[in-house]
Amino acid sequence: MLKYIIKRILWIIPILIGVTIVVFTILYFSPGDPAYLALGDNATPEAVEAYRIEMGINGTYWERLGRTLLGLFQGDLGISYRSRTPVLNELLVRFSVTFNISAWSIVLGIILGIFFGIVAALKQNTILDSLCTGCALFGISMPMFWQGLMLILIFSVGLGWLPASGYGNSWTQMIMPVVALGVNSSATIMRTTRSSMLEVMRQDYIRTAKAKGQTYWMVILSHALKNAMIPIVTVIGLQLGVLLAGSIVTEVIFSINGVGKYLVDSMNARDYAAVQGCVLLIAFVSAILNLLVEIIYTFIDPRMKTMYESSKSGFFRFKKRGEKKAA
Repeated sequence: MLKYIIKRILWIIPILIGVTIVVFTILYFSPGDPAYLALGDNATPEAVEAYRIEMGINGTYWERLGRTLLGLFQGDLGISYRSRTPVLNELLVRFSVTFNISAWSIVLGIILGIFFGIVAALKQNTILDSLCTGCALFGISMPMFWQGLMLILIFSVGLGWLPASGYGNSWTQMIMPVVALGVNSSATIMRTTRSSMLEVMRQDYIRTAKAKGQTYWMVILSHALKNAMIPIVTVIGLQLGVLLAGSIVTEVIFSINGVGKYLVDSMNARDYAAVQGCVLLIAFVSAILNLLVEIIYTFIDPRMKTMYESSKSGFFRFKKRGEKKAA
């Protein structure tokens, strides 16, 4: 298992390199000169050239790409064109905010999604099942920005219960951003939980557990839910990436100074170094989260651990000459 984890971590390196090349190429050929945006249209050519040298945006495409990749291996994401501070420092300050909101959002989504998914599966084809399924469909259909605006309109402007924007001054400032992100995730998790539970509940071992005299909730939680968790965990892993992308919209709506808002502000200011740093951070976190999800698989299904530990499942292994294909 440790060997598999190390190989997966090593795979993150070419992923980050590929993301860097793609993002750098898109930004390089994007319209707009960061030097003139920073200095103004009336700046002299000498001042513009001096600014480009200072910010490291001078030279040809290949020269700048080479400097960018070299900086990536050295842990240097460049200098922000706006604040003239290292992008890595800016991201580290804001990442804790984004991570905090995303973590509470996925916790909310897991609790609501699994709970109502189990209820809908146990009460199949009843009014309660239709109500849970309808709410899940409504939650998936609502765009995150619309949810955020409606929450502000109702609970901040209308009722005055919660602050409309900001972060860090009070725990109440987290409620609406967390709900806006968590509702969409809970709806997706709920639908997956329901379908997975319905499939598991029809298996023979569930009837056997009931025949042995085990309690109703012991059968549901210990046998049915445990065996239904593989697709649920897969969806949760996908929702983690959705939350990182959704934080961009949510942070802008609620004026939260996280990575998402920093990315949008940097795009508007043509701060290409900051944009590239944000995308790399999101790609890195997504890769780590996917690895954690696969590790969680091994605790849910022992067969997954056996597959990872098997020498035939490792990466970089080629079939030897004369080796027969497994049946």
